[in-house]
This record gives sequence, structure tokens and C-alpha cells, in this order.
Amino acid sequence: MALTASKEEILEILAEVKDPELPVIDVVELGIVRDVAFAGDELWVTVTPTYSGCPALQVIEREIVSTLEAHGFANVRVQTAFSPPWTTDWLSEATKRKLREYGIAPPGMVEVSSGSITDLVNLRRARPAVECPFCGSANTVEKSEFGSTACKAIHFCNACRQPFDHFKSF
Repeated sequence: MALTASKEEILEILAEVKDPELPVIDVVELGIVRDVAFAGDELWVTVTPTYSGCPALQVIEREIVSTLEAHGFANVRVQTAFSPPWTTDWLSEATKRKLREYGIAPPGMVEVSSGSITDLVNLRRARPAVECPFCGSANTVEKSEFGSTACKAIHFCNACRQPFDHFKSF
């Protein structure tokens, strides 16, 4: 089966690999698996980390290799591609719903920079409110820009009094 598997079949297998920091989401729906392709008898999996210093990347790469080997693929190689950079815009609404159900506020859309002077000076009054994943209230405050992982910030809901992580947009 290994050399005759389609890209869709391989991606279905890779959906078994969960993100170690977000175990409710697999690496395919997270969007870090960019491509799978055969080169001779080798299966190459291209991944893009959520950010260049992601500490979970080595764990994810090992899990990708071991999962594919368990399904009969003998020569698995993982390569990292940094361009284009990963963005939270690649998350589907279904994936964002999973984050919310898990208790993490999903990211909003990434604002595109135009390169103008207004990009250097924030002219907005305030950041948009982050909805609480528990009660849906927008009456929340950021308590720390630094959460349990570098891709999350800690927020607090004034309505239901729950602290929660917010997956940052980038």
C-alpha cells in the first residue's frame, strides 16, 4: 500500500497526529502539513511550523514519521518550509470551533499590512474584544500576552469569571 497510497490517504493517516500543545487538533487541520509527495521510494512530508521557534516541531516530526511507519511507509522524510509562513488564517471554521469547545478562544483574521506609516502607529482605539469560549461574552480582558505557549495569551472573562487561553492571530 505504501507506494500506491494517494495524497488524500496519506493526509487521512496524518490526521491521527495531534498537536502536542493543542491535542484537540490534528496537524493536517492545523495547516502545518503543507504537502506529501513520493520521490522514488521515499515519502516526503513538508511541514510549516506555526512559528519559527515552535518547541513542539521536533515532537510533531517524530510523530509524523512513526505514524506513517506504523502504516507501512518505510522511508519517511520530513522537511520544513518557512515560506510562505504559517498563518492562523489557514484554520477552518470547524477547527476554530474545536478550539472554542476545548476552552481556547480562536484567533481572528490576521490584519494585512499595507506598509504605510499607519502600520507603524496603531490608530485604532483598542484591540477587538476576544469572546469567551465558555459563555460567549465579549466582556473579557487580556491578563498576559504570554500564555501557556508562545502562540497563546491569557484572558479573563468578567461575565463568567473564567480565565482562558486565546490563540493569537499571526
